[in-house]
Amino acid sequence: MSAIRLLVLNAVRQHGRAHGYQVRSDLEYWGAHEWSNAKPGSVYHALKQMAKQGLLLAHETAPSTAGGPPRTEYEITGRGDEEYLRLLRAALVSYDQKPELLVAALGGMVDLPRAEVVALLKERLRSIGAWRSTVTGYYTPEEGPERLGHIGEIMNYWVHSADFGTEWTEGLIGRIEGGAYVFAGEAGEPFVGVLKDGAVNPYATGERHPGDRL
Repeated sequence: MSAIRLLVLNAVRQHGRAHGYQVRSDLEYWGAHEWSNAKPGSVYHALKQMAKQGLLLAHETAPSTAGGPPRTEYEITGRGDEEYLRLLRAALVSYDQKPELLVAALGGMVDLPRAEVVALLKERLRSIGAWRSTVTGYYTPEEGPERLGHIGEIMNYWVHSADFGTEWTEGLIGRIEGGAYVFAGEAGEPFVGVLKDGAVNPYATGERHPGDRL
């Protein structure tokens, strides 16, 4: 599973229609270029690839009145929406994935109903617990890692990672169950996480890429 697909689909979905540079700008606004593989080339490749796969619909637009080049605007399709929600659910549940997938999913979790997100996160807790039990089946944290030589530090890391994951997930569940954020189907103004067209991005890298013109 790739974080870039989830991120790009999320950005296009929030805009309704967006050209490639807008999507790139949004991902830089989220800092995704720092914690994922969302580099400019990857973003533009993902847009073109998902358009070929029928997940996005590409619209050719006319040149701007200011004399700029024509751009391709992308719109998520029904299949793309299904894929986005599938990736979102899988990333919230899976504990044995790269951290960037969870981070990408957190940016889209409000697109699901509140009760479903809580259920998915509780399933994540069960996965973490099962993984911890596997490790402690042959490693006893109370005895310390030294008993297994320096290799014991690997087991020690996994146990601490599982404990942190449990604590963090339980905290998130508590905040969501306590009414934090606006989820799908609820009244209230949802948080807008994308930039308006032409808005200045304070977190833009300024790095130029040939795909910026498309």
